[in-house]
Amino acid sequence: MNAIKKVGWFCGLLGAFVFSAYSAAQPAIQEVTNVARPDRTVQNQFYVSGRKPLQPLYLLKLPVGSIEPKGWLHKYLELQRDGLTGHLGEISAWLAKKDNAWLSTDGSGDHGWEEVPYWLKGYANLGYILKDPKIINESKIWLNAALNSQREDGYFGPMILKRGKPDLWGNMIMLWCLQSYYEFSEDPRVLPFMEKYFRWQYKLPDSMLLEDYWEHSRGGDNILSVYWLYNRTKGNDWLLDLAEKLHRNTANWRRPTSLPNWHNVNIAQCFREPATYYLQSGNEADLTATYNVFRLIRDRFGHVPGGMFGADENARKGYTDPRQGVETCGIVEQMASNEILAGITGDPFWADHTEEVAFNTYPAAVMPDFKALRYITSPNMAISDSKNHHPGIDNRGPFLMMNPFSSRCCQHNHAQGWPYYAEHVYMATPDNGLAAVLYGEAKVKARVGNGREVTVESSGHYPFDEHTVFEFSMSNSVTFPFYLRVPAWCSDAKIKINGTPINLEVQPSSYIKINRLWKNGDRVELELPMELKVQYWTANKNSISVNRGPLTYSLKIKEQYKKADSKASAIGDSKWQDNADAEKWPSYEILPASSWNYGLNYHEEDPSTFFKIVKGAWPANDFPFTQDGVPIRLLATGKKIPSWKVDQYGLTDTLPQSPVKVDSKTETIELIPMGAARLRISAFPVVR
Repeated sequence: MNAIKKVGWFCGLLGAFVFSAYSAAQPAIQEVTNVARPDRTVQNQFYVSGRKPLQPLYLLKLPVGSIEPKGWLHKYLELQRDGLTGHLGEISAWLAKKDNAWLSTDGSGDHGWEEVPYWLKGYANLGYILKDPKIINESKIWLNAALNSQREDGYFGPMILKRGKPDLWGNMIMLWCLQSYYEFSEDPRVLPFMEKYFRWQYKLPDSMLLEDYWEHSRGGDNILSVYWLYNRTKGNDWLLDLAEKLHRNTANWRRPTSLPNWHNVNIAQCFREPATYYLQSGNEADLTATYNVFRLIRDRFGHVPGGMFGADENARKGYTDPRQGVETCGIVEQMASNEILAGITGDPFWADHTEEVAFNTYPAAVMPDFKALRYITSPNMAISDSKNHHPGIDNRGPFLMMNPFSSRCCQHNHAQGWPYYAEHVYMATPDNGLAAVLYGEAKVKARVGNGREVTVESSGHYPFDEHTVFEFSMSNSVTFPFYLRVPAWCSDAKIKINGTPINLEVQPSSYIKINRLWKNGDRVELELPMELKVQYWTANKNSISVNRGPLTYSLKIKEQYKKADSKASAIGDSKWQDNADAEKWPSYEILPASSWNYGLNYHEEDPSTFFKIVKGAWPANDFPFTQDGVPIRLLATGKKIPSWKVDQYGLTDTLPQSPVKVDSKTETIELIPMGAARLRISAFPVVR
């Protein structure tokens, strides 16, 4: 990935670029500049940042509910509500209320671990964002139970002992649920509850802390919650001692050439731990360590389109082809990590990468109606059936099938993906401004400048369209900075303010900062030209992929959906509620009904001459992530590669070495956005 070259680039880029422009047509004072980061030498007066001695953030998350998604993002959240996320409490045995330890005041019960908080942190936030009273009320049943379960010593939730030591992993997730709930409700019980629990952790001997596999890897999540509380309370300096204690008992994600373990979810989730601790240490080496882990896994297993890496369950030496995939858990945890790192570092790279994963890999991991998902999703995936593909993938069982109960983890953890994305479309800046961080149609209400509330609403069909419009509403004029992220892939970003073009030289991977006296009805137009680009994956058989802006394109394969009994086809640790109607929640195999084994006839010519862009109408249902709904597709020429077949494990065979000499006839082939292709070839051989 070209963006990986940014490793180390962030250090020292704390000032503005020298480019600036002024619009003489505007009567009010206005300054438009191109900057590397928002200004964090000042502190936001209205939203929580880092309280000293913690490092200040570059971008501040707004309270959940501040942002109202529109367009396709709102449609996706509705699909979640009406699909698996919104109804999982009715079908998953792990969410059954009877004998659930999360509903017990003393932590007793016959089930209760990660599944409830995994699901709740997406489900509850979905309710807050959509202002859905049914979801909010259902969430409060679980949240109130967690709050009411706190014992005298401070511990809460299910008491899970492993080798005589408490397993804190499930509690880490529930803390995130409570933090979102506090942002939404300001329930006064939450802060003292967390303080009492952290007192219990503070007294726990090191030998009893974070000893089990999952919690040991994921201690960074606990540290984030400690900082969250520290920033909202005073007189709790001991919390920083607790954070240091958690840090030294968490797996070491600072190794320069290896990782503590190679499980895909742990990597996507835990690589940010050093950068999290940087907020306390102030040590640039901690930031560098996080960038290094990101680079390390992709140097070895990530020479593939879509932003992720080939780990299946665990990354394995020699298994680096784009047919290797990643768990849906890994996808959404990568997105969450990126969103957090955007705030810590201000680096536009993390927003770029969030979009790369969210638009290209995540949508293909779920059914279009969001009623089933796949455990493992790959860039090259010509078949999605119920067979056991081990050892081709590092999982035994039907892990490539779309199933409403794909596994205990992904079935519940998938819920955070789009709600968390929606919560980071806009973020506050330390200088009492706002930043458009992740693009999409949305309306935000926030306090800026001298404390006045403003509304900014964006419109446009990004990432399929190059043009986004921001309209400002307020009762009285107010001066504040408004930042627009410029992606690394865009070399010629342009803006207009109230119809007047701004003459500004803009660097890729930066921000356009507009500091002006904003008035009701002001309008900013952002143009992000999307050039066609071909990316070479030399470490993966000289294969290529095709990008337009943040979207990667895949071969359109005719998809044949074969319905199956979800209970009969589920994996071993799936458990349904006794009265759940599996007929309402079917599983599907997706089989290819057209040829998939094509290479591209590309000979390093100008991509704009080789690929023809075909634009269609925006889908009437506002959902562009289906084969029939995509508004932009590409036409190219290619040839079938007869020797490239399904292999002995029932998987798309590994890539042939490019260039491939074949005698097949040249054909016109159609490419569609990767996220709309549940079956796809995204890394193409080159044919001669």
